[in-house]
Amino acid sequence: MNRTIIDIHVVQTVPPSNINRDDTGSPKSAVYGGVRRARVSSQAWKRATRDAFDDLLDRSELGVRTKQVVELLTERITERAPELAERAVELATAVLGAAGVKLKAPRNKKDGPEESEFLLFLSNHQLDGLAELAVEAAGDETPKIDKAAARGRADREHSVDVALFGRMLANLPDLNVEAAAQVAHAISVHAVANEYDYFTAVDDHKAADVTEDAGAGMIGTVEFNSATLYRYANVDVDRLHGTLGDATATRRAVEAFVRAFVTSMPTGKQNTFANRTLPDAVLVVARETQPINLAGAYEEAIREGEKGGRVTGAVARLARHADELHAAYDETPVAAWAVGVGERGELLAEIASPVSLDGLVGGVGELVAERSVR
Repeated sequence: MNRTIIDIHVVQTVPPSNINRDDTGSPKSAVYGGVRRARVSSQAWKRATRDAFDDLLDRSELGVRTKQVVELLTERITERAPELAERAVELATAVLGAAGVKLKAPRNKKDGPEESEFLLFLSNHQLDGLAELAVEAAGDETPKIDKAAARGRADREHSVDVALFGRMLANLPDLNVEAAAQVAHAISVHAVANEYDYFTAVDDHKAADVTEDAGAGMIGTVEFNSATLYRYANVDVDRLHGTLGDATATRRAVEAFVRAFVTSMPTGKQNTFANRTLPDAVLVVARETQPINLAGAYEEAIREGEKGGRVTGAVARLARHADELHAAYDETPVAAWAVGVGERGELLAEIASPVSLDGLVGGVGELVAERSVR
């Protein structure tokens, strides 16, 4: 049976901003096509996408990624059996130990419960299952929890975000979950040079007639750039279906991912720059061969003065590159949809069906439902 892969391509302009910075506070960048480009890491947009799930999916379908898993389980054990409140930490520690999760003392809390060595990504259903197992073992003076049962509770009923983004535990490979989604680092379609904003903050309480120490209460600089970005992600629907085990849940997960990835924005320095925008154009392609990143459309950076400006030029290049690549490799998409603002949407009309965002999400969902139950 042929695979079902959903490719998501986004062209999006971001005004002066610093939405994803490095360890020095500078906007991240990368050299591509021999010139310096603005870059937003895949981790930053994955996080923004996951945050957007809160408004699109029920909490029962999502998970939690944390080191403070003992604290989480303690709360759930206490909710289920208030009479076990005094033993809840002991029970939580025991059930996690049975599952093979290594714990250590917290770095900043002398009297707090232990933490996992690494960030642990568990679905809410899995946390509930582990809490139930701990309560069941509470009848013994010293909790004895079956290891197979504990690992089983941690490896069933995966949440949408765990299934999409995966789970990797170096010391517990049996609990690893292969990610169904891949997210590329976003890069600008043109060369970028960072700029600096010199700012001052006035002390409101300082008397106007004070002559000593006159001036701002604080001064500094913040680095920024502005860019038209090419963003890309894909979803392997078959792998997602295999992890979730349900066609309806798979459709809901893909629809949520498409909408969240398209409309989300990392929050770095957002209060400083108010840089949140929506994409200028979105191209979604359903394939049955392999995912295809179309960044090659921008290997030659768009230059100042290109006909139609950067955004129109970027969308036109995306459409042309996709069309030429499909022809060269005999690649026939299963379906394709395009969302565009004004004439930018028309540039994609020859290779995709023009739709609104709701039409895009609904069309992808219908195709996934049809192909998930074959």
